[in-house]
Amino acid sequence: MIVRITGTLVELDTETNTVVLELDNVAYGIMVPGYAVSDLSEQLNRTVTLHCLQYFEGSATGGNLFPRLVGFPQPGDKLFFQRFISVKGIGIRKALRALARPLSDIAVGIESADTQMLSTLPEIGKRTAQQIIAELKGKMEDFALGGTTLSMTSRKPLTDIEREALEILLQLGERRSDAEELISRAAATFDEIKTTDTLVQAVYKLKSGAV
Repeated sequence: MIVRITGTLVELDTETNTVVLELDNVAYGIMVPGYAVSDLSEQLNRTVTLHCLQYFEGSATGGNLFPRLVGFPQPGDKLFFQRFISVKGIGIRKALRALARPLSDIAVGIESADTQMLSTLPEIGKRTAQQIIAELKGKMEDFALGGTTLSMTSRKPLTDIEREALEILLQLGERRSDAEELISRAAATFDEIKTTDTLVQAVYKLKSGAV
């Protein structure tokens, strides 16, 4: 199973939301969600990493199964996607088109039962928005990025590195409020934190009392 690919972004099709990553003379065609297209368009001919979900598309009875890859800029994005496609009536391709806004915005929309906002997503009408809320409300709070709350209190957004570190800490079982506080303290305490791994290590140094 392919779970992550790092390679050179050589092609991007904005109409189909697909990219091509080249690695060791092998080119991989990968579908990406709508929100990622804009950022990736600025990365052409650069090295990028996509966290992948692999599945088969087609009819098993007819023997026509084709392997597909879906790629996400951050590891936590894949978890959001897996929860999103668990909603009845939302398949993988529909979800890729629907997720055209930042996932944190969509998560807040779900948790605040904002049917109107969710209905503005591509291919998501009012009825589907209501279905999403019914099935996912209470399950997406950890994706309300940057400390966004249901009351929409304004806070400073997290950087890309802090966002990825937060998702990792949540997956490791940390409470959101604790993880956010530790990330803030680590960023203020340590200089030259330029990678997610370094930030996560700094967080656990603080938590262990080593600093």
